[in-house]
Amino acid sequence: MMTDDIAASTTTLSKMAKKLRDVCVEAMERRKRRKEQRLGGQNEFVVIDESHFRHKRKYGRGRMAGGWKRKKWVFGMLGVKHRGQRTMPVLRLVERQTRRELVPLIIHHVRTGSTILSDEWRAYRQALPAFGYRHYTVNHSVTYVNAETGCHTQHIERAWRSYKETISRLRENRTEDLLRDHLIVIEWNEWLGKKHHNGPLGRLLHDIAKQYK
Repeated sequence: MMTDDIAASTTTLSKMAKKLRDVCVEAMERRKRRKEQRLGGQNEFVVIDESHFRHKRKYGRGRMAGGWKRKKWVFGMLGVKHRGQRTMPVLRLVERQTRRELVPLIIHHVRTGSTILSDEWRAYRQALPAFGYRHYTVNHSVTYVNAETGCHTQHIERAWRSYKETISRLRENRTEDLLRDHLIVIEWNEWLGKKHHNGPLGRLLHDIAKQYK
């Protein structure tokens, strides 16, 4: 874009990228006000997992620029069709990996009666069946796939790699707010961008026109 004289500097590009992120974040907020983000149901199972995201300074040098030194945990819920096609993610930045913080997110975003796959974290085992979910687990310290049930979490593990590569490539993981925005943009791409008849670019232009009438 700098070669084509669209932007004169990396500073301008960063400002443009922030504007586009803001458009996507606002579009997702409008969607949430209109319709909840709900996963699961009869034809879709839900894989849940937590993963840590941490800002990495280039070559290990430089200031943190308002970022953090400790890990930030992201709780992910991924809807998967029974034929194996991945659908939409719900990604939430959380302070702690506790039952008190994670289970309410599951109840809010996953339909009652849905099948949930996870690791064998104790809080999941105790809480999810009590709230009406069919819950299957895999012990990652022993195997990647439960031999008895076929349960595995490889769908969301592949998704984590993709999400982290995307955020790392953009080099915009310096602050908690930036990380949260990037997670929302990932959601926007799956929930709105890919569903548009003209693809993500068509949806982006639609959302720009909606926000900047």
